[in-house]
Amino acid sequence: MTGELLDISLRVIGIVRNGIKQRPELGWEEIVSEIVVDSRLTEALDGLEEFSHIIVIYWMHRASAPGQVPTKIHPRGRQELPLVGIFATRAPYRPNPVGETTVRLLERQGNILKVEGLDAIDGTPVIDIKPYIPGRDSVTEAKAPSWVTKL
Repeated sequence: MTGELLDISLRVIGIVRNGIKQRPELGWEEIVSEIVVDSRLTEALDGLEEFSHIIVIYWMHRASAPGQVPTKIHPRGRQELPLVGIFATRAPYRPNPVGETTVRLLERQGNILKVEGLDAIDGTPVIDIKPYIPGRDSVTEAKAPSWVTKL
């Protein structure tokens, strides 16, 4: 790689509210959460309610301490699955603990978005929200290794 890597800073635009204090292993699909967006950004949400789904990008603030990120893991900690690089997994332990989930948008009330399926605990900082656009945000001919179906 040429040149130096840049440090960046992010601005929190909202907070997840759902009462969940620990990550459950499974079952996020049915969890209803609120994303309380900074009230100064309320107008930035205009038109979002016309979408059935949105993409929420968030900072997994309790995932791991700096310097303690493994480079290889067994997905979901399951030893029967292959040891793979962290970037080949969806594990929360990452150099930059950024999470991304496509969720169903149930409703918008001012600066509060009610969503279903967000896999983030209560108090998680939200750093961006994007509309889910069919055709653009899905890949019809995607492939994945066979171990993914064992998750």
